[in-house]
Amino acid sequence: MGTLTGVGVSHQRNAVKAAQEAVKKAFLAAGTEEPDFVLLFASLGYNPEKLLSAVRQVTGGCPLVGCSGQGVIVQGEADESSFSVAVMVIRSDELHFKTHLTHHQETDSERLSFEQVGKALGRKIQIDMPTNPIALFLFTDGLTLNFDRLATGLQSTLQTQNFLPILGGAAGSNLDMKLTYQFCDDRVLTDGTVVALMSGTAQVAWAANHGCVPIGTEYKITRATDNMIYELDHRPVFEVLRQYFREDELARWDRTMVSFCFGFKLQGEDEFAIRYLPRKDEAAGAVILQTEVFEGTSIWVMRRDQELIYQGTEKLAQSIKDQLDGRSPKLIFQFDCYGRGKSVLTENQKHQNLHQLQNSIGTDLPWIGFYSHGEIAPIGQRNTFHNYTLVLVAIYS
Repeated sequence: MGTLTGVGVSHQRNAVKAAQEAVKKAFLAAGTEEPDFVLLFASLGYNPEKLLSAVRQVTGGCPLVGCSGQGVIVQGEADESSFSVAVMVIRSDELHFKTHLTHHQETDSERLSFEQVGKALGRKIQIDMPTNPIALFLFTDGLTLNFDRLATGLQSTLQTQNFLPILGGAAGSNLDMKLTYQFCDDRVLTDGTVVALMSGTAQVAWAANHGCVPIGTEYKITRATDNMIYELDHRPVFEVLRQYFREDELARWDRTMVSFCFGFKLQGEDEFAIRYLPRKDEAAGAVILQTEVFEGTSIWVMRRDQELIYQGTEKLAQSIKDQLDGRSPKLIFQFDCYGRGKSVLTENQKHQNLHQLQNSIGTDLPWIGFYSHGEIAPIGQRNTFHNYTLVLVAIYS
């Protein structure tokens, strides 16, 4: 049998009808109505419980993961409207998926640390760890995330013979950045992490590119705690930022930081890992990231560059093709930052960029993705969290 895969998309406003239409299209494309695994991405216009229930009913209750996004991505389409749902169905005798979830809130009064979340998730995965794991796909609530702590806890309880890449992203929200959803089988979480461990005989290729450029000099983080930065070069962080932004721009934090970010260079790597600044605490004098920060680390203020985004897409496609070495992918996952969508590019520019990518990789491939609030893919042998980045994943034999 090999692998049968199909993708369907719908923009109907009724959640049940949208789910049914998307699954029907996916079945038709796959040539089967008996999937072994389902991926679900949807924007926030839908009631998530109704949407998930309808998808589960039509797909027979097979394992499922996914999350909300600020939009969905399929072949020929990148839609950021409030009503867009994309479904991928997979039936395969060479790929196998096991799903797990962890809620970040243990009780009404007790919130787990992200290291505890990762350890709890890792223990669940380890119980029935297959002998041939290929990759771990992870989707999480990114509004309060500290990915480094989560990954540390997760990897401390997983035992694999070879490096296990973690790929995926932080669930997307609306522009108000108040709520995200994660899907796992029959469950809808609003503050959790869900995973699908993929095992089997296939291989995985991935590449990431951000299209950001430094606009200032190198700084050293001289005062930081957890994921909060207080000082750069022994100066208050907001004093440094005022060299780049007016007071009114700092006041419009969410709008301004859609176009600007911090860049870190990982040890032994030339490439920047990009960090969005989702929140600030003016009373504490700190900016807040989605990953751990350490005193003594070098950091740059950076901005997005449209031309670099286009050039980066070409480089990313070439990297995937080099890894494939002439082989055809079975399916493609695209985890793309919402900050690379309509918040920066026009609809024409956005679709031009997508068409450029798909024309290079393949316009007839099962292709699914979403606009995220953070992207996950390794740099070298280190599982890394990214912002303003496109992560492309190809599964092949």
